[in-house]
Amino acid sequence: MNALTTIPVPTDRTFPSAEGATPMMVQFLELRAQAPADALLFYRMGDFYELFFDDAVRAAAALDIALTKRGEHQGEPIPMCGVPAATAEAYLARLIKAGFKVAVGEQMEDPKAAKARGSKAVVRRDITRVVTPGTLTEDSLLDPRRPNRIAALARTGSGEAAIAWAEVSTGEFVVSAVEPANVPAEIAAMAPAELLVEESRYSETVEIAARATVTPLPRAKYDTGSAQRQLKAQFGVQDLDGFGDFSKAELSALGALLDYLALSQAGAPAKLAPPRQGKQGSVLAVDPATRASLEIDRTLSGSRAGSLLDAIDETVTAPGARCLAERLARPLTDAGLIEARLDAVSFFLAQENLRRDVRDRLKAAGDAERALSRLLLGRGGPRDLKALSATLAEGEALAARLTGDPLVQMPAEVSACVTALVLSDKVELSRLVGDLERAIRDEPPLLARDGGFVAEGWRPELDETRGLRDESRRIVAGLQQTYAEATGVSTLKVKHNNVLGYFIEVTAKNADALMGEELYIHRQTMANAVRFTTTELAELEARIASAGERTLAMELEVFNALRDRIEALGPVIRESARALAEIDVAAALAEWANDTAACRPDIETGTVFTVEGGRHPVVEQSLARTGEGRFTPNDCQLDGEGGEGPRLMLVTGPNMAGKSTYLRQNALILMLAQAGCFVPARKARIGIADRLYSRVGAADDLARGRSTFMAEMIETAAILNQATARSFVILDEIGRGTATFDGLSIAWSAAEHLHGINGCRALFATHYHELTRLADELDAAGNCSLKAREWKGELVFLHEVGPGAADRSYGIEVARRAGLPKLAIKRAQTILDRLEAEGAPAAALADLPLFAAVELVEPAGPSPVDERLADVDPDSLTPREALDLVYALKQLAKDR
Repeated sequence: MNALTTIPVPTDRTFPSAEGATPMMVQFLELRAQAPADALLFYRMGDFYELFFDDAVRAAAALDIALTKRGEHQGEPIPMCGVPAATAEAYLARLIKAGFKVAVGEQMEDPKAAKARGSKAVVRRDITRVVTPGTLTEDSLLDPRRPNRIAALARTGSGEAAIAWAEVSTGEFVVSAVEPANVPAEIAAMAPAELLVEESRYSETVEIAARATVTPLPRAKYDTGSAQRQLKAQFGVQDLDGFGDFSKAELSALGALLDYLALSQAGAPAKLAPPRQGKQGSVLAVDPATRASLEIDRTLSGSRAGSLLDAIDETVTAPGARCLAERLARPLTDAGLIEARLDAVSFFLAQENLRRDVRDRLKAAGDAERALSRLLLGRGGPRDLKALSATLAEGEALAARLTGDPLVQMPAEVSACVTALVLSDKVELSRLVGDLERAIRDEPPLLARDGGFVAEGWRPELDETRGLRDESRRIVAGLQQTYAEATGVSTLKVKHNNVLGYFIEVTAKNADALMGEELYIHRQTMANAVRFTTTELAELEARIASAGERTLAMELEVFNALRDRIEALGPVIRESARALAEIDVAAALAEWANDTAACRPDIETGTVFTVEGGRHPVVEQSLARTGEGRFTPNDCQLDGEGGEGPRLMLVTGPNMAGKSTYLRQNALILMLAQAGCFVPARKARIGIADRLYSRVGAADDLARGRSTFMAEMIETAAILNQATARSFVILDEIGRGTATFDGLSIAWSAAEHLHGINGCRALFATHYHELTRLADELDAAGNCSLKAREWKGELVFLHEVGPGAADRSYGIEVARRAGLPKLAIKRAQTILDRLEAEGAPAAALADLPLFAAVELVEPAGPSPVDERLADVDPDSLTPREALDLVYALKQLAKDR
């Protein structure tokens, strides 16, 4: 079975009763009852996490590991599988990717303590965490360059809707009201790993959240009164007015999310920043179908490579990459905020040396956002402390570099980031960074419990205890030499294990040298060796164990003290980390603009769209990488209400000429501009759009019973019903999935609706040449076409967009290039000639010979090529005649 097979876990599973079970199995079933029904239970047993009953069956199938049995319960064998605790994260990652949730049942005491209570006592265990797709924090389980959000969707009886989301790995917490019609677009933009919904709306939500794990919650979890109490308790406030004026739907979403996060943390409150209230309508609405067809952050096949994000991402830090992905997922509609972002990019573009130095410094910065969150959740380690101190120190050095030249005027957005990075006016944070640098060794261990991470000199009593421990170990080595000399046994060794502690070991033939001596106390005889101890060794062992325990305890005290100081400064650290990410994005976009000759767009509040020399950033990059030529730039002009040019442009031209590329590139230019990026063009004037729609490409949705044509019509219906005069629409080949006249009629009416009812800017590509007449009939419609030329019998695509409609489609030529049999191509040309001559399809085809009547085999005898070659004397041909002959033979072969 595939190791990533997704096997959904039902929420109504039942497990056997504990009657007649062993004490250990009673405990497992008690924890199983406490865990969410749709989660698997990882039950810690020593060095393994083990799963039993139905959990084991499902986990073994998903992970492709052995399913075994462990004893019996109520007369039936107990299914069991397990994974090593040391490598559990790798298995967790695979289970989460397959759509599972996992409750972790940890051992909460040392097995020795349990044994002290009695021989049949069971080690105390508790569920310490429920791992779900949206609550991951470990680096090994997360993509460092992608956000990992969990969201809650709430709807009220009055029709209000809101979405609250959190990034548990960074502590970000946001809520915003959403127009019900925009819910799919908001979810698509957010791309949550996990989406919480009221159970009564589960089925309808699954349809619009294709990439998310959808978790149903009871209606009671959305109670606004409970939400208010949770928010006040979470953030220690008496009133919520300081956070915003929340609607009922927003409170419901916030409360459901906080309640679920508390469950995932086994009752502990989530470590989140105070909720930030998003402004409704502040971002460009892009529905799921549009986002997929434009391949914003991943291609249709699900790969990041080949997406728009992949093409423009020059960030050098993981937080910067996540920040860029967020901007591209949610372009702005506020001209002032867009201009502020563009100012920052322009600043770094103009300062090449500064940009290079800033990017070099950023490469040394760590992921402070996620390190902070892990520490606050109790999952961090010494390396997270070191990463925080190094990142904040780099931030201050970067701020100094940015302010080093008094003649350089920084824009507001960069200046705000610099203010957040300067530590000199943040006394406590500055002290913390200095203490972290001195307290933690350069290469600390991953886990605090491993010890050895506190630097010498930080805590004198720790150095003293550590010295005693280390000195004791040197004493052991000295004792080994002393005992060897005293007994005359040069092979004598002093060893240690967890059962005997320190002991002396000699070979069996040398044992007599120690047996008669009172100093040496016999402990164990084995086949080839005999083991002894001494009073001195026993006392030394006690001192070493005590020193080791005291050393680790003091190191953990240091770790916890530093962690507490970090928690107190959490908001300030988050602000600094965010500032670094935003500087990375601005410098990276400047680097990309410099590499690709992108220009700063002129942002306007009207509905103009004028692009000179526009290019598709992904296709252009692909051509450059493969060396297949240069991208052909093209202009586009669409005017909104009151403009002189068309706002509906009908795009015609042959297949493969680049119509879809032309449509997409203009939609991507709009997105980039509103995200605050430069755009791949010589010049651009962009009027801000409120919504972006794309109906490009053919795809069915058989899982929901939708044919290609039905899927096309549903997407078209959404556009015609929702697009406003400020929207931007690209449509490609509407109506092609049905009969010719039906399709033409639908395409015609859709074009008229966009023009007369929606009044939006639109690019409408079509092969129905009859539609080009609309340019003469509609006030704000126009024609443009992709050009092609025939040269020496070959069709050459120029990829140039010019005014006017295309003269023909060249479909048969494209079919020939695709490899259709020559007889089929010849037959198609015959039918086309008749159709074009007669006009009416039914009349034209009435007396057309059937395909079966056409000769389907090659005629006997020599072909025209053979006949021509028979008359050629190769030795008498001049170079020019030989070249002409090649062209003539090629034409003869084509005509066949």
